Amino acid sequence: MKEAKIEKYLVKRVKALGGEIRKVEFINHRGAPDRRVMTPHLPPFWVELKAPGIKPEPHQVREHKRMRRLGEIIEVVDSIEQVDEVLK
Repeated sequence: MKEAKIEKYLVKRVKALGGEIRKVEFINHRGAPDRRVMTPHLPPFWVELKAPGIKPEPHQVREHKRMRRLGEIIEVVDSIEQVDEVLK
């Protein structure tokens, strides 16, 4: 399964929950998570999407650690099942 299919499913599920989802790009800064998720029943969080079995690159791991230290929630998702899990 490709990352794009998982991303499409994430977008569909967030919208079905009455939420909003944004694609994010940090200018001149590598490693930003792919999407920002905002729903009525969960605190806002970031999603790093990966193809099944693929881990984040070292520069992504560093950026995720920096963001987590500042209180951000970041979920790394590589399957349809994980999308459902983070949206519970």
